[in-house]
This record gives sequence, structure tokens and C-alpha cells, in this order.
Amino acid sequence: MQVFSLAARDAGGYRSRMEQDSRILGDPGTPLFRVDKYPFYQLNRVANRYNTLIESRLREIGIDVPSWRVMMILGETQPLSIGRIADKAVINLSTMMRIIQRMRRDGLVVSARNPDDGRVTDVSLTPMGRGRLAEAREITAPVYKELIADFSAADFDQLIALLLRLNDNLARIAPGSEALLK
Repeated sequence: MQVFSLAARDAGGYRSRMEQDSRILGDPGTPLFRVDKYPFYQLNRVANRYNTLIESRLREIGIDVPSWRVMMILGETQPLSIGRIADKAVINLSTMMRIIQRMRRDGLVVSARNPDDGRVTDVSLTPMGRGRLAEAREITAPVYKELIADFSAADFDQLIALLLRLNDNLARIAPGSEALLK
């Protein structure tokens, strides 16, 4: 694949340093922009492909990806407020409220007023929800294991560190977005 650009080539015919810098190639504001070097395109592509892959597996046990995300979050810490779950799941609050209502109707979660702040609704998994979470983890774990099979521990740690760094940069640029990816 050849990169075409407006930048001048050096006498040896090699691409200029600018053309080799993926940060520049991933910048949508430059004439050198290449979508395959745009990190958010790649992140979105990976996330969508992963969600599509696990969605069919989750459907077998009667849950969808948004419910699975809620269950994974509550499986780590509960109770949590609906707002906090929405932040962690990167889902807007009104959508999260509908997801929680559906999960409550299905017997996967219970909700109650927070004892310290009556304006806040806390959510917890029911025994049925914990069982469904265990099933979901069991059927999604092989996908995860295969996806990371050729990553060394150092590669994986670096991937997570870089994603967290992008998240921190977003929080600096857009205050209030720091909850994303945490």
C-alpha cells in the first residue's frame, strides 16, 4: 500500500519523517490523514466487532450486551447508583434507566433508594442476576482468551496503559469525561 501525500520526498525516495509518524497520519486535520491510522476508528472497530461476536453467545442465555455490561460492573462492585453504572458502562443516563427497568422486570437486579441520599437509586444483582453473570462470563471467556492469546503480559499491560492514557487525555480536554473507560 502506497501513501500519497503533499509532503516533499527526500533525495533517497524515502517518506519524510512526517509521513512515517502515525500520529500525523491519524490526525483528521492533515492532508496526510489515513483512517487506518486514526485510533478512534480502530477502537470503535474492535469494540463493535467484539460486541457483535459476543452478542450471539449472550443471546443464548437471554441477555443483551448492555445488560451484560451492567452485570459485569455490578459483579465487581455493588450496590451502585444508576448514574455511576451509566458512567462506567458509557451509556447515557436515560438509556441506562430503561436498561435497569428491563433487568429489574427480568429479575436480574433490584433497586432501592440510597440510605444516605434519597434522590439516588442504588442497584444490585439478584441471585438470578449473579447466576446469569456467571453464565455470561463462562461463555464470553473463550472469546477473550483467544483474542489476547498472542499478546505477552507486557503487550497487554502496555495496551491497557495506553488506553488509560488516552482516557486521561480526554478527561483533560473534556472535563467530566474522566469516568469513561474506568
